[in-house]
Amino acid sequence: MKIFLKSIIILLFISIPSFSEIIKEIKVNGNKRVSSDTVIIFSEVKLNSDLSKNQLNNVIKNLYSTDYFKNVSINVESNILYIYVEERPIIQSIEFEGLENKRILKVLNEQIELKEKNSFIKNKVKKDENKISNILRNNGFYFSKVTTKIKNNSNNTIDLIYEIDLGERAFIKKISFIGDKKIKENKLRKVIVSEEAKFWKFISNKKFLDIQRVRLDQNLLYNFYRNKGYYDVSIESSSAKIINETDFELVFNINAGNKYYFGNIDLLIPQDYSIESFNKIIETMNKLEGEVYSLDQVKKILNKIDDIALTKEFEFINAKYEETAINNKINLILKLEESEKFYIERINIFGNYITQENVIRNALLVDEGDAYNEILVNKSINEVKAKRIFGNVTKNVNSGSNNKFKTIDITVEEKATGEISAGAGTGTSGSTLAFAIKENNYMGTGVKLNTQISLSDTGISGVFSTDNPNYNNSNKGLFTRLEATQVDQMDKFGYKSSKTGFSLGTSFEHYTDLFFSPTLNNYFETLKTSSSASDAKKKQKGDYFDSSFSYGLTLNKLNRNYQPSSGFVSRFYQDIPIYSDDYSIENKYTFAKYYSPNDNAIISLRFLANSINSLTGEDVRISKRIFLPAKRLKGFEAGKIGPKDGDDYIGGNYATSFNFTTTLPGLFTNLENFDFSFFVDAGNVWGVDYSDLISENSKIRSATGLAIDWFTPIGPLSFSVSQAISKASTDKTETIRLDIGTTF
Repeated sequence: MKIFLKSIIILLFISIPSFSEIIKEIKVNGNKRVSSDTVIIFSEVKLNSDLSKNQLNNVIKNLYSTDYFKNVSINVESNILYIYVEERPIIQSIEFEGLENKRILKVLNEQIELKEKNSFIKNKVKKDENKISNILRNNGFYFSKVTTKIKNNSNNTIDLIYEIDLGERAFIKKISFIGDKKIKENKLRKVIVSEEAKFWKFISNKKFLDIQRVRLDQNLLYNFYRNKGYYDVSIESSSAKIINETDFELVFNINAGNKYYFGNIDLLIPQDYSIESFNKIIETMNKLEGEVYSLDQVKKILNKIDDIALTKEFEFINAKYEETAINNKINLILKLEESEKFYIERINIFGNYITQENVIRNALLVDEGDAYNEILVNKSINEVKAKRIFGNVTKNVNSGSNNKFKTIDITVEEKATGEISAGAGTGTSGSTLAFAIKENNYMGTGVKLNTQISLSDTGISGVFSTDNPNYNNSNKGLFTRLEATQVDQMDKFGYKSSKTGFSLGTSFEHYTDLFFSPTLNNYFETLKTSSSASDAKKKQKGDYFDSSFSYGLTLNKLNRNYQPSSGFVSRFYQDIPIYSDDYSIENKYTFAKYYSPNDNAIISLRFLANSINSLTGEDVRISKRIFLPAKRLKGFEAGKIGPKDGDDYIGGNYATSFNFTTTLPGLFTNLENFDFSFFVDAGNVWGVDYSDLISENSKIRSATGLAIDWFTPIGPLSFSVSQAISKASTDKTETIRLDIGTTF
């Protein structure tokens, strides 16, 4: 009986036909604009191929994926493949009725997915409507409405008309922070992107009420608080109160909660893994225990796990972490486990109608054929987001052609990547006016362009720079800089310089937190000196050409780059002449250390050492001589210390400074827009190589005082009151220093 049943089952399987037919001919029907040959190419079917049912389904998918066809069907008869298609209509024209602003019209035409002379895909209309609304809101038209009209023409074309009702522009008249925020408004305003509307802000669009920008502000505030240890922070609401028909008050309701510290941090790994492979992670974890909780520090640990996942040994590793809050401690458990073994069959990129596909693929840490590793896939998405050239980036992981493969669909949303900005500042040290135009995704290549013009009391500067973040697929950036500057220091330091040239360089992370930045510089300079200058100084008048190689080494151990509260950063810079009319070598070292003794106070220590010397025994050019920056030595007029040639301060061959600063969070806590700090500065400028008759005037200068940062209705104001402790008789002191700036 059993043998009989087995025989019946075998016969049933044998008798079930599996569809498969050899294709001898392909016939296409219904096509008008698209040629039959093109349809056949799209189908990916080859004559004399043996097609299964699944392969026939793929033919339909292939034809639909071209976006040329509204309907597709196929049939096989007598070894002939019949393909029936219905073509989508072509967009003959696109109009934006009710909008005349040429700048916004240009952005809309670039950002919408449907384009003239392309196929009309109805389900993309709604997406484009949303994009148009978002762009209009980003430009202040918060109450705008967009509706779409489709006009069908006789030749299977359509006219697409977007009817736009702009409404009134919505301005942010006031920004307020309420609730148990624990941090003054003065600092919080520097975190968010939105800003208050003022009559002189005629360029910035950040003054307009925009929901997407408000959400970004919420995320920035949330991360800012979490990085300061406020683990339970909640931005309970962000609302826009109507002041009048066009003006709003943007209100952020913040509940900071209590400050938390890292507690126990444990790493759980599979038993067959060697603990030695994770020593760096364990070392980082041990250093964090007892420190203030920081979201950035958690990310650093996860980044180290990412580095391990890049090795062949751990290509199928997966990581999960759990945070548990107990009292004021955050216990962190990192669990590493082996994932099921899959491979990436295909990576599809969608939505990049401006950005070239290789720009996105070069940012990915995974490629087709690699092991599927969820850690690296997620980090790849974050790398694409970090380019800041897309409004949104999403991924969708699907099963591949068999149970060992995965396909990854990455969808990006293009956004406007150009920026125009302008700003001005004035104070006791002078006035400046700056204007800049930036493009962060030139022609969809990912290359950044930046043009800047700045005017000041002492001259004018123009700079054009390019930055290719992944030059020649090397994962290293390449930047170029064209510069023309004219500096008139005749009244202050007795010289005037006109300088033109270019530089070419790169910058990359050589080891963990250690950055290397080599640059090749070529400049032509014309130097003039004052008529009353000494003969030794006058002989420097003339034309000069300099070609040099410079490099920088930076070790960055700060807990965060913006408003750090712990860690240090150490930088060394050297400029070595290749060819010059006066060979001189410059060395510079800077160091900054930050420490937080309690929840609010931050102490910083900064050090600078700078030197420039001739390699051939000639005099160092006056325009290359060293002056201490004003921020390095308060209590003295900028540049008005050190050696003098007659009435001119000429700088030195050497300079050094030391700065101690501590914030004073307990002083006038009710003044939300004021921050106070106490400082002690010390420094010196010395060394004169071009004349033995000039005194080096070497002496440690020092000053102490109180500094105030105030967010005024015009813009941020920095104010300091200083008292010199030690000085030379020729120095010019400065009791009060005042600087204020704003943007347009």
